[in-house]
Amino acid sequence: MAATTPIELGLNAAIVTVRDQQPQILVVRQGTAGSGDWDALPFGPFSPRAHRTLEIGLREWVQRQTAIELGYVEQLYAFGDRGRHAEPDGAHMLSIGYLALTRGETAELLGSHWSPWYAYFPWEDWRGGKPDILSSEIEPRLKAWAGQSPGPNEPIRPLRRAERLRVSFGIDGGWDEERVLERYELLYEAGLVAEAAQDGRQAAKRWPDLPELGRPMAFDHRRILATAMGRLRGKLKYRPVVFELMPPEFTLYDLQKTVEAISGTLLHKQNFRRLVEHGGLVEPTGNVSTATGGRPARLYRFRREVVLERPAPGLRVKAGRG
Repeated sequence: MAATTPIELGLNAAIVTVRDQQPQILVVRQGTAGSGDWDALPFGPFSPRAHRTLEIGLREWVQRQTAIELGYVEQLYAFGDRGRHAEPDGAHMLSIGYLALTRGETAELLGSHWSPWYAYFPWEDWRGGKPDILSSEIEPRLKAWAGQSPGPNEPIRPLRRAERLRVSFGIDGGWDEERVLERYELLYEAGLVAEAAQDGRQAAKRWPDLPELGRPMAFDHRRILATAMGRLRGKLKYRPVVFELMPPEFTLYDLQKTVEAISGTLLHKQNFRRLVEHGGLVEPTGNVSTATGGRPARLYRFRREVVLERPAPGLRVKAGRG
């Protein structure tokens, strides 16, 4: 009878906040928690004897390890590819990934720090126009890769490489901000991210002079983060999750900049305000903010009754010019 490999269950958290109009994620400090020289998402074991549910376990160890009280928490997927936690003679790690949101109102963090998520995915931030890294580094290499014949061990896919580039990266097509994971998976498959070389992928050997395309992460944590980013961008459109990142009172300008920061796109100012106000998502508090430096701005709060009035009270916004 073949020997069985023990399986351990872990919990990974992509914990997101927005500071100074930049989405930030919590990462453990380099060189800790088995991450080597690369950043890692916070992770810990699940103890079925101590925790009644997976989410309770996640909230408990995050609070204990970082002093952060999580707000919104959503389970993503199970990540269990062989080699994700390379332990040749040890247990196979199956990890449940989570997206968690917080306003970041914490004291000094314990063994972790906030890091901008666009440092790991610089091609995802279109607020200043198309990122240079796409035109100068990514697209030429992807087109060269797409022109190659698939390897003998490459999985059979319904779309050819060039078609996948068009769908994921909008090459000769349109950019879809939600396809974060698909873009990262394509870059990994083409050997264009450091994790592919770390995992010994054959495709990575084609690019000996490849510059670093975004900051790499330990294990498969950049894949988990890509999953969380795509999920949150999609969720903005049909759930009021953005308010989990806002203070109790805020201006419409701050709300728009937060949505833009998460989606990586600019929004039309008047259309955004019309959508938010007519959609019943917010209500004025009667207070004003003088922090704008100009005319005092009205302060609003999330109108919680909207979740009872509409089945999908999100922000179905389209990119535009401010």
